[in-house]
Amino acid sequence: MTPFRRLLPSALTAGSLLALPLAAAPAPDLHAGLAQIEITPTHPVTLSGYASRKDLSQGVHDPLSARAVAFEQDGRQLVLVVLDNIGFYGGTAAPLRQAILDTCGLQPPELILAATHTHSAPGLTLDPKRGHANNLAYTQRLQGQLPELVKTAQGRRGPVRLTPGAGSSPVGVNRREPGRDAAGSVKIKLGRNPAKLTDREVQVVKITRAEGGALLGALFAYATHSTAMGPRNYQISGDVHGLAAQFVERHLGEGVIAPALAGASGDIDPWFRVLPEFTTKNGWIPEAVLMGTMLGEEVVHVLNRPTKPGAGGPLTSILKTLELPAKPRTRAGESASSPTLPFTVTVARVGEVALVGLGGEVGNEIGAAIKAASPFGCTVVLTHCNGGAGYLVPAHYYPEGGYEPETSPFTEAAAARVIAEVGSLLREL
Repeated sequence: MTPFRRLLPSALTAGSLLALPLAAAPAPDLHAGLAQIEITPTHPVTLSGYASRKDLSQGVHDPLSARAVAFEQDGRQLVLVVLDNIGFYGGTAAPLRQAILDTCGLQPPELILAATHTHSAPGLTLDPKRGHANNLAYTQRLQGQLPELVKTAQGRRGPVRLTPGAGSSPVGVNRREPGRDAAGSVKIKLGRNPAKLTDREVQVVKITRAEGGALLGALFAYATHSTAMGPRNYQISGDVHGLAAQFVERHLGEGVIAPALAGASGDIDPWFRVLPEFTTKNGWIPEAVLMGTMLGEEVVHVLNRPTKPGAGGPLTSILKTLELPAKPRTRAGESASSPTLPFTVTVARVGEVALVGLGGEVGNEIGAAIKAASPFGCTVVLTHCNGGAGYLVPAHYYPEGGYEPETSPFTEAAAARVIAEVGSLLREL
């Protein structure tokens, strides 16, 4: 499918490139504004992520937020919106995106709508037949809140500089743990496998005022599920990513906003996973708080390193929907021969930083391959972005078995297709 591109200025239309002067004018300043709102439910809701959890939420451990960064350069825009939520399943991505596009003067490639993938937030629904009435009301309220959030961020735009940095954290661990079934055969289960590949990189993009260098905010990405809390937890929480963002903002103060991005972590869980409650007895630090704080402190360490401010531009983006090879469907009336399913990819360039938004739950080896092949020095891979297509995992997982390949809607050929397509789009940027 032909990608939807942000249109270039008229001076760069086809056939006119040779007429450009050899000495280009200085690039216009990159502008950015940041905003944040609380989106904690005001009524009990059904929490998402675990099918075994049936009851409504029972209180709030920590607040949920939506954060936005609105970039602009010479009329081109890019807006990143990040919600403390599991993601955009049940067809919720398109209407939430459309509400923002219609209100904020954006083209489809200019909006990245992402989720942190916490399993302790409301399941989103806009279908009265699917989900609790309180969840429906919550999602409908988001449709009105998110455009206003973006408008606020757009209204705060001023000249900025972006400075990428990187650290490392042990919070995430590969969860594909080998075990044995009743017959003694090797069986992959969800657990902890420190010997298997994990992407430990903490990517940080510092946003500072162009004049004076005051810190406005920081995007940071890390590859782990936000599933420190399990199905027996009924308290609302941002889990690891949300708690890390809260820590960074609280520690730095001065209105700093720190959107947390879930990296390629379809096979990565927190070191402590699926716990039943936030335990504080006898001075115990709840594991989700401990890991969120560890991740947040690494972000602050990266921000505090002496660095030279980065470039301001250019700014451009591409949105493309891939048709990936899917497992045969068995529903009546559907062909079992060579089916495909859509998978949304968004790539953007902000100065020397590339953003890759993937519309599914992506294995860490796929994210690492995209970063390794990228022509950019800093390529931030974020998942649960502009859609919810399900698991996308490496081909070698399929013969191994386990939860991720067994529940993926795609065949083993899909991952290589995404890596190749993303590489091509990054080179196009």
